Amino acid sequence: MLSVQQLQINGRRDDLLPATSLQVRRGELLLVAGEGQDQRTALALALSGRMKPSNGVLSWDTTTKTKKIRLVSALVDSPGVNEPEQHLSVRDLVTEDLSLIPRRYRGALLSKPWLKVNSFEDIAGLWIEQIPAARRLELLTALALADPATDLLVVDSPDRHSADPAAWLPRLEALASDAGRPLAVVAVVGALPGNWTGAAAVIGNSVSHPPEPGTEPAPALVKPAQTAAAQPEPATVVEPKAKHAAHAAPTTPAASTAAAQPESENLQRTAK
Repeated sequence: MLSVQQLQINGRRDDLLPATSLQVRRGELLLVAGEGQDQRTALALALSGRMKPSNGVLSWDTTTKTKKIRLVSALVDSPGVNEPEQHLSVRDLVTEDLSLIPRRYRGALLSKPWLKVNSFEDIAGLWIEQIPAARRLELLTALALADPATDLLVVDSPDRHSADPAAWLPRLEALASDAGRPLAVVAVVGALPGNWTGAAAVIGNSVSHPPEPGTEPAPALVKPAQTAAAQPEPATVVEPKAKHAAHAAPTTPAASTAAAQPESENLQRTAK
């Protein structure tokens, strides 16, 4: 089983891969959705042991060693990493990929026998760019499984070649459910198919979001009537014109009464 906990990869500014957790068992197909191609490729590289994460735990069965995970996994059709060049012929691609398999498994490096045994003779004379999306995925996954040590298949963005899930989903389901060779299959896609009911995850599903500032409850507002009752409106005080006006008494109910009297009477009292 492949188990991933809080897997995260630092980027130059933002996280190249935000914290993500998932798990997939042999005989199961897991779809992982992510909007950005960089994030999808980073996750595919990390899951297949080809990129060391900055944080988190990645384990296959009982091991967490990246080298061992890489030996049992195959990365399929990753953009800018190992996707076949468009000007490459199918025959050349097969010869090239077979040469990467350990010698004790690969046998002869001739592409013709392999193409015949695996029923790809119909596209043997085509360029990679001429192959339909479904047939392309069949070819690339078959090449990945030519190594019998492969137990984990990680497919990077198979939906970029066709908007129709029928071009890639049935093939991956068949590989995962093959009783003769049950695989753990992970497909990192731009969006989950609308009718998908199987195992699924989302890139960044383990990112913790701190509470946003300003979310604390605002203090209750006092109604105008309550305010008026708690704090009586101060009376208007007529500013004295006498020399000692600075020593006038503070505003009190009595002062309010005095303020209501004529200005001449206030001046007389001030003079006394």
